[in-house]
Amino acid sequence: MDITTMDRQTLTLLGAGSGVMLSMHFTVQLLTQHFFYWKNPKEQRAIVIIVLMAPIYAFTSFLGLLDIEGSKPLFTFLESIRECYEALAIANFMGLMYSYLNISLSKNLVPDAIKGRELHHSFPMNIFLPRKIRLEHHTLKLLKYWTWQFVVIRPICAALIITLQLLGWYPSWVSWTFTIVLNLSVSMALYALLVFYHVFAKELEPHRPFPKFMCIKGVVFFCFWQGILLKVLAAAGVIQSRHFWLDVEHIQVALQNVLVIVEMVVFSVLQQYAYHVAPYSGADEARFMNDKKNE
Repeated sequence: MDITTMDRQTLTLLGAGSGVMLSMHFTVQLLTQHFFYWKNPKEQRAIVIIVLMAPIYAFTSFLGLLDIEGSKPLFTFLESIRECYEALAIANFMGLMYSYLNISLSKNLVPDAIKGRELHHSFPMNIFLPRKIRLEHHTLKLLKYWTWQFVVIRPICAALIITLQLLGWYPSWVSWTFTIVLNLSVSMALYALLVFYHVFAKELEPHRPFPKFMCIKGVVFFCFWQGILLKVLAAAGVIQSRHFWLDVEHIQVALQNVLVIVEMVVFSVLQQYAYHVAPYSGADEARFMNDKKNE
């Protein structure tokens, strides 16, 4: 079939399918390296869960494009799979950071070197909490709870949303209520990660935490906020339907799915650097020894 004779829907599906394959290719490439150098199961298990975000997001978005005229509960179900996995990835990211620092809250293992360190809350959290507090076991537990609350709230909201849609009782004000609740929940989880990163930036530096943090924050940020933006544009009439068989809501979902697939290709490439296998293959150690020799 000549590509110039294809309609827009077919071209979109071909492009989206290529994006999914690229995302899977880069992810499988990275995972294969980690499985070959499986030296630290606790850390690498968390890395596997985190990097799988990209292909899972891309694949579920592609499924939504395949059935573009599908029902609202179907789209919500696919979106919920992505966001529930996002919650799992955020929890594992925090666990990975704790592992780097040899912190175990369940065993009350907190290195003496970090006890008593000051933690600074920024706006708007300093409205509700003291601007400066001392770091201790309780503080670390609080940061963990702020992260894990999203892991609990996201699946509960997903189940409620799908149930209400199937029952045919899902007015716009209920939709926006869930949006606000989830926005607050994911913002709190990301804030906890941000605080954790700033407090332990020095100790985490050998593990290159910044690209890791930016990858997971980027996936969450783009997928969540562009979804909100598309909703606002659709409600404002900016996104319009020019197809009698496709309404504005379906076009909005299609745009979100296409954007997610493109973004997941980018993030699957960035994860090659952020979660490189070098710390487990011995490459980092060899590089360090060479640097010491050259000094």
